[in-house]
Formats: sequence, C-alpha cells, structure tokens
Amino acid sequence: MNLILWRHADANPGSPDLARELTKKGERQAAAMAAWLKPFLSKRVKILSSPARRTVQTADALGLPYDICDDLAPEADETQILRACRWPGARGEGDKKETIIVVGHQPSLGRAAAMLLTQAPADWTLRKGAIWWFSSRAQEGDANAILKAAMSPDLLDAK
Repeated sequence: MNLILWRHADANPGSPDLARELTKKGERQAAAMAAWLKPFLSKRVKILSSPARRTVQTADALGLPYDICDDLAPEADETQILRACRWPGARGEGDKKETIIVVGHQPSLGRAAAMLLTQAPADWTLRKGAIWWFSSRAQEGDANAILKAAMSPDLLDAK
C-alpha cells in the first residue's frame, strides 16, 4: 500500500473552523502539488478528505473523485487517520499497490507520520500544502513504512 499524507494548503483564519477557505496562495500551493503528484499516481488511488472546506479545496486540485471522511476532521488523532486508510492495507506490487491519499490537518498528520516511521508518538510537522508519501513493506511478518517522498509547495515555486 502507498499512503500519501497531504496537509491542506494555506487557509484564511476565521470561524467556524470547518468553513475556512484556502487563500489565493493556498490555491496555488494545492494546484502545484496536484500537478506534481498526479503523474506518479497509479490507477488504484483512493482519496479521503477531512470535511473541512480547506481540505476539500485542496483535494479538488487533483481533479479526481474523493470521499469525505469524518475521521479526518481537525480534531482527529493519528490512530483515527491510520484506521481510516486501513494502514498497512493489502500487499501488492507496482500498479497493483493501492494508493490512499489522506488530505487532512496538523497536528494529526505529523503524528501519523511519526507513528509510521518510528512506531512511537511524536509531534512532527507537515508544512501547509506538503505531502509525505509512504509505502508499506512486509518484513519478518511486520508491516514497515518506507518514506518514498516528501514534497513541499515552496520547492515547487507555488508562492
């Protein structure tokens, strides 16, 4: 399984929290990340988005169908995220590997990344609009996470 954690792009402050929208900068960040990411995606991709408006707008940038998942709301924790995407998922090779994209929030995405790589809780940060791409690998009966890529919008000139 491939798991891509995608933090929503830059958003306006405000209330209610779930209604906050992307800024113009955030729209550019989401579009740049989607353009970079899309050519790498297999045919077996499933996108899960938090119900927050800013995550939905970020997911929209890919131009692919997605599901709203209440377990990815801003107050979600890392275990909810990993359970929602069924990590580590079924085994497969190449294009047979399923790819799940989770569009969500800090601090839960950073905590999920820490759990994947260290199996220990830690407060790591994914920058706004950034992705961390993991792949599962079975080794001695355990599913291990491999970090395949990390990309930030500022590396894509999405300023």
